[in-house]
Amino acid sequence: MPPTSPQAVLSTQRGEYLLLHLALPGRAPVHVGVLLLDPVSDRLHLKLRQDWEDLGEPEDVEVLSLLQEDFAQKHAEMGGEVLLRFLEDTLSNVLRISDRQPVMVGNYTRALERLYEKHVQPARVVPFVTHLPLYSVRAAAGKFREDQEVEPEAWIKAPPGVRLTHDMFAAHIAGRSMEPKIPDGSLCVFRAGVAGTRQGKLLLIQNRGASDSGGQFTVKRYHSEKVPTEDGWRHASIRLEPLNPEFEAWSLDPSDLDEGGPYRVIAEFVALLPPDED
Repeated sequence: MPPTSPQAVLSTQRGEYLLLHLALPGRAPVHVGVLLLDPVSDRLHLKLRQDWEDLGEPEDVEVLSLLQEDFAQKHAEMGGEVLLRFLEDTLSNVLRISDRQPVMVGNYTRALERLYEKHVQPARVVPFVTHLPLYSVRAAAGKFREDQEVEPEAWIKAPPGVRLTHDMFAAHIAGRSMEPKIPDGSLCVFRAGVAGTRQGKLLLIQNRGASDSGGQFTVKRYHSEKVPTEDGWRHASIRLEPLNPEFEAWSLDPSDLDEGGPYRVIAEFVALLPPDED
């Protein structure tokens, strides 16, 4: 799947989802699937449990294992909305369906996965394989710059196509200065420090002298001017640039980013995580 563009993240529409319940005799009812309707395309997205052998007797499993194929066939014949109405009218015994719930959706595939993980089967968390730790930007600065022991607030499912490493984390970013690429309130993936050159990269930067509580944090594009010297080159000036033209860039003396200076680079921006859709 190609990376999600900022426009795709911001473009949402209203969908509807329902939960499928299994109530076998002598067993507690369980959620076994999610149905998510795209009313614009009349497509019904479906995700069902596959571990039927853990949920019923062999004769039940034989029937339950055919549900996905049966739903797909009926969907091809009826379309999404008509199929949902049919299920709402007919399912009432072993298989039951919940009331419709509204949901704002940016991407139906991701929304279906999130609804499934929330209501049916939670995703298995494998740190730095499937999920990344969520920190506040202040906690991330303490962990990666001061080697403090910091517990993650949560573990966040990583975006597809991103190779995870142990120096990566997720954090929420407030402010509009990096729109449209990073909308206000976005959940972002960062990599602590910077691999290679900083030029042109989007960096999470701490201004330690901005307050008594550990400074302020900002994400800006890094740009530097260099001049040659007898030993190679040195920074002549550094500019921190917003992407939103409504905001102004500002310049730093190169010494401001030296060890002990008022500014320090915490991490580089890697990717934008889609907003919660459930």
